Amino acid sequence: MNYRKFGNTDLIVSEVGFGAWGIGGPAMVGDTAIGWGDVDDSTSLKALQKSYDLGINFYDTADFYGFGHSEELIGKVFGNSDDVVIATKVGHRVENNKILLDYSKKHIIKSCDESLKRLKRNKIDYYQLHSAKLEHLQNGECIEAMEKLKSEGKISYWGISLNTFNPNPEAQFLMERNLANGFQLVLNIINQRSLKLINDAEQAGYGIIARIPLQFGLLTGKFNKETRFHKNDHRYFRLEPKFLSELIDSLEDVWHLAEKYNVDKTIFALSFILNHNGISTVIPGIKTPEQAEKNTKPIIAINEDDMKLLHQLFENKFNALVDKMV
Repeated sequence: MNYRKFGNTDLIVSEVGFGAWGIGGPAMVGDTAIGWGDVDDSTSLKALQKSYDLGINFYDTADFYGFGHSEELIGKVFGNSDDVVIATKVGHRVENNKILLDYSKKHIIKSCDESLKRLKRNKIDYYQLHSAKLEHLQNGECIEAMEKLKSEGKISYWGISLNTFNPNPEAQFLMERNLANGFQLVLNIINQRSLKLINDAEQAGYGIIARIPLQFGLLTGKFNKETRFHKNDHRYFRLEPKFLSELIDSLEDVWHLAEKYNVDKTIFALSFILNHNGISTVIPGIKTPEQAEKNTKPIIAINEDDMKLLHQLFENKFNALVDKMV
Protein backbone atom coordinates (compact mmCIF):
# COMPACT_ATOMS: atom_id res chain seq x y z
CA MET A 1 0.00 0.00 0.00
CA ASN A 2 1.19 3.50 -0.84
CA TYR A 3 0.40 6.51 1.32
CA ARG A 4 -0.21 10.15 0.44
CA LYS A 5 -0.35 13.44 2.30
CA PHE A 6 -3.87 14.83 2.65
CA GLY A 7 -3.54 18.32 1.22
CA ASN A 8 -1.77 20.73 3.56
CA THR A 9 -2.75 18.77 6.69
CA ASP A 10 -0.51 16.43 8.66
CA LEU A 11 -2.75 13.45 7.82
CA ILE A 12 -1.07 10.62 5.89
CA VAL A 13 -3.65 8.39 4.21
CA SER A 14 -3.56 5.14 2.26
CA GLU A 15 -4.11 5.86 -1.42
CA VAL A 16 -6.90 3.29 -1.35
CA GLY A 17 -9.31 3.86 1.52
CA PHE A 18 -12.38 2.09 2.84
CA GLY A 19 -15.76 3.40 1.72
CA ALA A 20 -18.07 2.45 4.59
CA TRP A 21 -21.48 3.37 3.14
CA GLY A 22 -22.29 -0.24 2.26
CA ILE A 23 -21.68 -1.74 5.70
CA GLY A 24 -24.33 0.56 7.15
CA GLY A 25 -26.97 -1.91 5.98
CA PRO A 26 -30.34 -1.64 4.21
CA ALA A 27 -31.59 1.67 5.62
CA MET A 28 -34.84 3.04 4.24
CA VAL A 29 -36.51 6.45 4.33
CA GLY A 30 -40.11 5.68 3.49
CA ASP A 31 -39.95 3.65 0.28
CA THR A 32 -36.54 5.03 -0.70
CA ALA A 33 -33.44 2.91 -0.13
CA ILE A 34 -30.44 4.84 1.15
CA GLY A 35 -28.25 1.78 1.67
CA TRP A 36 -26.73 -1.02 -0.38
CA GLY A 37 -29.03 -3.88 0.57
CA ASP A 38 -28.57 -6.64 3.10
CA VAL A 39 -25.22 -7.09 4.80
CA ASP A 40 -23.91 -9.33 7.56
CA ASP A 41 -22.27 -7.50 10.45
CA SER A 42 -19.80 -10.29 11.18
CA THR A 43 -18.63 -10.14 7.56
CA SER A 44 -18.41 -6.33 7.73
CA LEU A 45 -16.24 -6.51 10.85
CA LYS A 46 -13.95 -9.00 9.13
CA ALA A 47 -13.78 -6.70 6.08
CA LEU A 48 -12.70 -3.78 8.26
CA GLN A 49 -9.99 -5.84 9.98
CA LYS A 50 -8.79 -7.37 6.71
CA SER A 51 -8.55 -3.93 5.12
CA TYR A 52 -6.40 -2.72 8.00
CA ASP A 53 -4.17 -5.81 7.70
CA LEU A 54 -3.70 -5.01 4.00
CA GLY A 55 -2.54 -1.47 4.74
CA ILE A 56 -5.73 0.61 4.50
CA ASN A 57 -5.64 3.31 7.18
CA PHE A 58 -8.36 5.66 5.88
CA TYR A 59 -12.01 4.91 6.68
CA ASP A 60 -14.80 7.14 5.36
CA THR A 61 -18.29 6.93 6.83
CA ALA A 62 -21.24 9.18 7.77
CA ASP A 63 -23.77 9.42 10.55
CA PHE A 64 -26.44 8.77 7.89
CA TYR A 65 -25.03 5.42 6.72
CA GLY A 66 -27.38 2.93 8.36
CA PHE A 67 -28.39 5.80 10.65
CA GLY A 68 -25.11 5.46 12.53
CA HIS A 69 -24.60 1.69 12.15
CA SER A 70 -21.57 2.09 9.88
CA GLU A 71 -19.90 4.29 12.51
CA GLU A 72 -20.70 1.74 15.22
CA LEU A 73 -18.97 -1.05 13.31
CA ILE A 74 -15.87 1.09 12.74
CA GLY A 75 -15.88 1.92 16.44
CA LYS A 76 -15.97 -1.77 17.37
CA VAL A 77 -12.90 -2.55 15.27
CA PHE A 78 -10.72 0.52 15.80
CA GLY A 79 -12.03 2.54 18.73
CA ASN A 80 -9.60 5.26 19.69
CA SER A 81 -6.64 3.79 17.81
CA ASP A 82 -4.26 6.38 16.38
CA ASP A 83 -3.19 3.97 13.62
CA VAL A 84 -6.18 4.89 11.49
CA VAL A 85 -7.63 8.07 10.00
CA ILE A 86 -11.39 8.26 10.49
CA ALA A 87 -13.54 10.55 8.37
CA THR A 88 -17.27 10.95 8.90
CA LYS A 89 -20.01 13.33 7.80
CA VAL A 90 -22.89 15.38 9.17
CA GLY A 91 -25.91 17.24 7.82
CA HIS A 92 -28.58 14.67 6.93
CA ARG A 93 -31.45 13.67 9.17
CA VAL A 94 -34.90 12.15 8.79
CA GLU A 95 -38.16 13.75 9.83
CA ASN A 96 -41.63 12.48 8.93
CA ASN A 97 -40.11 9.93 6.52
CA LYS A 98 -38.29 12.66 4.59
CA ILE A 99 -34.58 13.37 4.27
CA LEU A 100 -33.76 16.84 5.53
CA LEU A 101 -30.53 18.80 5.27
CA ASP A 102 -29.61 20.36 8.61
CA TYR A 103 -26.45 22.43 8.87
CA SER A 104 -27.44 24.38 11.95
CA LYS A 105 -24.75 24.89 14.55
CA LYS A 106 -26.83 23.06 17.14
CA HIS A 107 -27.34 20.00 14.95
CA ILE A 108 -23.70 19.74 13.90
CA ILE A 109 -22.34 19.98 17.44
CA LYS A 110 -24.88 17.48 18.78
CA SER A 111 -24.25 15.09 15.88
CA CYS A 112 -20.48 15.28 16.33
CA ASP A 113 -20.81 14.17 19.96
CA GLU A 114 -23.06 11.30 18.89
CA SER A 115 -20.62 10.22 16.16
CA LEU A 116 -17.73 10.28 18.63
CA LYS A 117 -19.67 7.93 20.91
CA ARG A 118 -20.50 5.51 18.11
CA LEU A 119 -16.92 5.61 16.81
CA LYS A 120 -15.56 5.28 20.37
CA ARG A 121 -13.07 8.04 19.67
CA ASN A 122 -11.91 11.18 21.43
CA LYS A 123 -11.47 13.02 18.14
CA ILE A 124 -12.65 12.75 14.53
CA ASP A 125 -9.68 13.12 12.19
CA TYR A 126 -11.64 14.62 9.30
CA TYR A 127 -15.23 15.85 9.65
CA GLN A 128 -17.28 16.64 6.53
CA LEU A 129 -20.39 18.61 5.73
CA HIS A 130 -22.50 16.03 3.92
CA SER A 131 -23.53 17.72 0.64
CA ALA A 132 -23.98 21.22 2.09
CA LYS A 133 -25.16 23.83 -0.42
CA LEU A 134 -23.86 27.34 -1.03
CA GLU A 135 -26.74 28.81 0.96
CA HIS A 136 -25.67 26.83 4.01
CA LEU A 137 -22.09 28.05 3.74
CA GLN A 138 -23.24 31.63 3.24
CA ASN A 139 -25.45 31.34 6.32
CA GLY A 140 -22.25 30.65 8.25
CA GLU A 141 -23.59 28.48 11.07
CA CYS A 142 -22.01 25.30 9.72
CA ILE A 143 -18.62 26.98 9.38
CA GLU A 144 -18.88 28.36 12.92
CA ALA A 145 -19.75 24.88 14.18
CA MET A 146 -16.80 23.25 12.43
CA GLU A 147 -14.34 25.85 13.69
CA LYS A 148 -15.74 25.51 17.22
CA LEU A 149 -15.37 21.73 17.14
CA LYS A 150 -11.81 22.11 15.89
CA SER A 151 -10.91 24.62 18.62
CA GLU A 152 -12.38 22.25 21.23
CA GLY A 153 -10.27 19.37 19.95
CA LYS A 154 -13.23 17.23 18.88
CA ILE A 155 -12.12 17.25 15.23
CA SER A 156 -8.70 17.71 13.66
CA TYR A 157 -9.70 18.95 10.22
CA TRP A 158 -12.89 19.53 8.26
CA GLY A 159 -14.18 19.75 4.74
CA ILE A 160 -17.19 19.15 2.53
CA SER A 161 -18.54 16.25 0.51
CA LEU A 162 -19.64 17.84 -2.76
CA ASN A 163 -22.60 16.83 -4.91
CA THR A 164 -22.07 19.10 -7.90
CA PHE A 165 -19.20 19.46 -10.33
CA ASN A 166 -17.19 22.25 -11.91
CA PRO A 167 -17.97 25.09 -11.67
CA ASN A 168 -18.68 24.33 -8.02
CA PRO A 169 -19.95 27.28 -5.99
CA GLU A 170 -19.46 25.56 -2.64
CA ALA A 171 -15.82 24.70 -3.35
CA GLN A 172 -15.16 28.16 -4.75
CA PHE A 173 -16.70 29.78 -1.67
CA LEU A 174 -14.40 27.86 0.65
CA MET A 175 -11.25 28.22 -1.44
CA GLU A 176 -11.71 31.98 -1.85
CA ARG A 177 -11.84 32.31 1.95
CA ASN A 178 -9.13 29.74 2.69
CA LEU A 179 -11.64 27.71 4.70
CA ALA A 180 -11.71 23.92 5.25
CA ASN A 181 -9.05 21.36 4.43
CA GLY A 182 -10.48 19.06 1.80
CA PHE A 183 -13.17 18.05 -0.65
CA GLN A 184 -14.83 14.73 -1.32
CA LEU A 185 -16.14 14.38 -4.87
CA VAL A 186 -17.09 11.90 -7.56
CA LEU A 187 -14.39 10.73 -9.95
CA ASN A 188 -14.32 7.59 -12.05
CA ILE A 189 -13.87 6.54 -15.68
CA ILE A 190 -17.55 7.19 -16.45
CA ASN A 191 -17.88 10.45 -14.53
CA GLN A 192 -14.90 12.81 -14.95
CA ARG A 193 -16.70 16.11 -14.46
CA SER A 194 -14.69 17.04 -11.36
CA LEU A 195 -11.22 17.02 -12.99
CA LYS A 196 -10.85 20.79 -13.29
CA LEU A 197 -12.00 21.29 -9.72
CA ILE A 198 -9.48 18.68 -8.55
CA ASN A 199 -6.69 20.61 -10.25
CA ASP A 200 -7.81 23.91 -8.72
CA ALA A 201 -8.16 22.34 -5.27
CA GLU A 202 -4.73 20.74 -5.45
CA GLN A 203 -3.15 24.09 -6.29
CA ALA A 204 -4.93 25.59 -3.27
CA GLY A 205 -3.63 22.89 -0.92
CA TYR A 206 -6.83 20.90 -0.34
CA GLY A 207 -6.92 17.15 0.20
CA ILE A 208 -9.13 15.24 -2.25
CA ILE A 209 -11.18 12.11 -1.58
CA ALA A 210 -12.47 10.41 -4.75
CA ARG A 211 -15.75 8.62 -4.11
CA ILE A 212 -17.89 6.27 -6.22
CA PRO A 213 -14.71 5.15 -8.02
CA LEU A 214 -16.42 2.04 -9.40
CA GLN A 215 -19.72 3.78 -10.30
CA PHE A 216 -21.90 1.63 -8.06
CA GLY A 217 -20.05 -1.54 -9.10
CA LEU A 218 -20.30 -1.06 -12.87
CA LEU A 219 -16.53 -0.64 -13.23
CA THR A 220 -15.79 -3.97 -11.56
CA GLY A 221 -17.24 -5.70 -14.62
CA LYS A 222 -19.35 -7.99 -12.41
CA PHE A 223 -22.74 -6.84 -13.73
CA ASN A 224 -24.50 -8.04 -16.86
CA LYS A 225 -27.72 -6.96 -18.55
CA GLU A 226 -29.73 -9.38 -16.42
CA THR A 227 -28.44 -7.98 -13.11
CA ARG A 228 -31.23 -6.74 -10.86
CA PHE A 229 -31.16 -5.07 -7.45
CA HIS A 230 -33.44 -5.49 -4.45
CA LYS A 231 -35.68 -2.61 -3.46
CA ASN A 232 -33.62 -2.05 -0.30
CA ASP A 233 -30.55 -1.31 -2.45
CA HIS A 234 -30.34 2.28 -3.76
CA ARG A 235 -29.10 0.92 -7.10
CA TYR A 236 -32.64 -0.37 -7.65
CA PHE A 237 -33.64 3.11 -8.83
CA ARG A 238 -30.21 4.36 -9.94
CA LEU A 239 -29.48 1.48 -12.32
CA GLU A 240 -32.85 0.47 -13.72
CA PRO A 241 -32.63 -2.29 -16.38
CA LYS A 242 -32.69 -0.23 -19.58
CA PHE A 243 -30.11 2.25 -18.29
CA LEU A 244 -27.92 -0.54 -16.90
CA SER A 245 -27.90 -2.19 -20.33
CA GLU A 246 -26.88 1.08 -21.98
CA LEU A 247 -24.06 1.60 -19.51
CA ILE A 248 -22.72 -1.93 -19.95
CA ASP A 249 -22.60 -1.49 -23.74
CA SER A 250 -20.77 1.81 -23.33
CA LEU A 251 -17.87 0.19 -21.45
CA GLU A 252 -16.57 -2.13 -24.18
CA ASP A 253 -13.71 0.20 -25.15
CA VAL A 254 -12.68 0.55 -21.50
CA TRP A 255 -12.45 -3.21 -21.03
CA HIS A 256 -10.34 -3.60 -24.17
CA LEU A 257 -7.91 -1.13 -22.64
CA ALA A 258 -7.87 -2.96 -19.30
CA GLU A 259 -7.00 -6.17 -21.17
CA LYS A 260 -4.00 -4.41 -22.69
CA TYR A 261 -2.60 -3.87 -19.19
CA ASN A 262 -3.52 -7.40 -18.11
CA VAL A 263 -5.08 -6.26 -14.86
CA ASP A 264 -8.35 -6.78 -13.04
CA LYS A 265 -11.06 -4.32 -14.13
CA THR A 266 -11.41 -3.00 -10.59
CA ILE A 267 -7.72 -2.17 -10.32
CA PHE A 268 -7.75 -0.57 -13.76
CA ALA A 269 -10.63 1.68 -12.64
CA LEU A 270 -8.89 2.63 -9.38
CA SER A 271 -5.60 3.20 -11.21
CA PHE A 272 -7.26 5.65 -13.60
CA ILE A 273 -8.21 7.83 -10.63
CA LEU A 274 -4.89 7.57 -8.82
CA ASN A 275 -2.98 8.45 -12.00
CA HIS A 276 -4.36 11.99 -11.63
CA ASN A 277 -2.41 14.51 -9.60
CA GLY A 278 -4.16 15.89 -6.56
CA ILE A 279 -5.97 12.74 -5.43
CA SER A 280 -5.21 11.95 -1.79
CA THR A 281 -7.24 8.74 -1.54
CA VAL A 282 -9.90 6.81 -3.41
CA ILE A 283 -12.66 5.08 -1.41
CA PRO A 284 -14.21 2.02 -3.07
CA GLY A 285 -17.04 0.49 -1.09
CA ILE A 286 -15.85 -2.60 0.79
CA LYS A 287 -18.29 -5.05 2.36
CA THR A 288 -16.31 -8.31 2.50
CA PRO A 289 -12.72 -9.45 3.15
CA GLU A 290 -12.61 -10.64 -0.47
CA GLN A 291 -13.42 -7.14 -1.72
CA ALA A 292 -10.67 -5.77 0.54
CA GLU A 293 -8.20 -8.14 -1.12
CA LYS A 294 -9.39 -7.18 -4.60
CA ASN A 295 -9.24 -3.42 -3.97
CA THR A 296 -5.72 -3.44 -2.55
CA LYS A 297 -3.88 -5.09 -5.42
CA PRO A 298 -1.05 -2.93 -6.82
CA ILE A 299 -2.09 0.20 -8.68
CA ILE A 300 -0.68 0.47 -12.21
CA ALA A 301 0.69 3.37 -14.22
CA ILE A 302 -1.46 4.09 -17.29
CA ASN A 303 0.50 5.71 -20.11
CA GLU A 304 -0.27 9.23 -21.28
CA ASP A 305 -1.87 8.20 -24.58
CA ASP A 306 -4.25 5.79 -22.86
CA MET A 307 -5.19 8.37 -20.24
CA LYS A 308 -6.03 10.75 -23.09
CA LEU A 309 -8.15 8.02 -24.68
CA LEU A 310 -10.09 7.54 -21.43
CA HIS A 311 -10.64 11.30 -21.21
CA GLN A 312 -11.89 11.30 -24.81
CA LEU A 313 -14.30 8.46 -24.06
CA PHE A 314 -15.78 10.61 -21.33
CA GLU A 315 -16.21 13.60 -23.63
CA ASN A 316 -17.60 11.58 -26.53
CA LYS A 317 -19.67 8.97 -24.74
CA PHE A 318 -19.92 8.96 -20.95
CA ASN A 319 -20.64 12.63 -20.31
CA ALA A 320 -24.09 12.32 -21.86
CA LEU A 321 -24.82 9.24 -19.75
CA VAL A 322 -23.93 11.09 -16.55
CA ASP A 323 -26.86 13.42 -17.23
CA LYS A 324 -29.18 10.43 -16.90
CA MET A 325 -27.84 9.36 -13.51
CA VAL A 326 -30.04 10.05 -10.51
